[in-house]
Amino acid sequence: MWKLWRSVLFSLPAESAHRLVLWGAKVLSRLGVWGGQCLEIAPVELWGLRFSHPVGLAAGLDKNAEALGLWAHLGLAFVEVGTVTPRPQPGNPLPRLFRIPKDLALLNRLGFNNDGAIAVARRLEKRPSQLIIGINIGKNRDTPLEEAYKDYADAFRILRDLGDFFVINVSSPNTPNLRKLQAREALIPIVEALQNQNPYGKPLLLKISPDLTDEEIDALGEMAQAIGIAGWVAGNTTTQVEYPHLGPGGVSGAPLRPFRRRLVQRLRPFGIPIIGVGGILSARDMHECLEDGASLVELYTGLVYKGPPLIRELLNSLRTP
Repeated sequence: MWKLWRSVLFSLPAESAHRLVLWGAKVLSRLGVWGGQCLEIAPVELWGLRFSHPVGLAAGLDKNAEALGLWAHLGLAFVEVGTVTPRPQPGNPLPRLFRIPKDLALLNRLGFNNDGAIAVARRLEKRPSQLIIGINIGKNRDTPLEEAYKDYADAFRILRDLGDFFVINVSSPNTPNLRKLQAREALIPIVEALQNQNPYGKPLLLKISPDLTDEEIDALGEMAQAIGIAGWVAGNTTTQVEYPHLGPGGVSGAPLRPFRRRLVQRLRPFGIPIIGVGGILSARDMHECLEDGASLVELYTGLVYKGPPLIRELLNSLRTP
């Protein structure tokens, strides 16, 4: 069945196929098709949460929390929605999402297109009870960098009661100058603004770029220990792999694998839990990422190319002693 669906989806432009999947998921949700409970296979306990297994969905695939029933039905243990900004925004001009099938890769320059925190909050009020939800938050494009902390705090204030953990996205290459927020002097005000609105101690994770130098990663690691960052999402897309005929953007999928490995391995000594994301296209990739130091993994591009059978492959490999 997946081979048939894949041929249909790959006959469409990448973003059109993405919208079709989300539309279909919403229709089937209204019909009550989705059901079932995510079974415990290899449980992971982090941040006071019990994940039934380590496999979840990366941010970007379900930015607006539109298809939560689908992901629960497919057996994922958690979903990271977003990136969500305080105000809705359309993102960058089309076309902005491209497949590179020969490399099992995607290039995107989406630019934090999303419906805004209030709309996402309304959808999360109807979230599947068994699904752990992470919420990835960012700043609006037109907000100056020096006021970015206000956007992160506004998005968090609207969503804080609806997510199990939160991810501070300061590493997308598709919002101008956003990666400058990874610097200490810019990041500390953001974290402080969030902590000031975090009376229940929701875990705050930091999503960082795989393009950082070793020295930059080490500086972030030391700072994270000092300011109470609960975890890492390692990492975002890379700009070190280029496809000039497609224009600028961040690359995900198989080419991201070595960059993700380096990032996870470099972060491991800091003793802060890691979600590994990037280039997870097989059970071998997943186990490699876990052995490198990640506690959880997230899928995105692997699902685009391999579909639900990839989830089954990963979960079956976790069942095998």
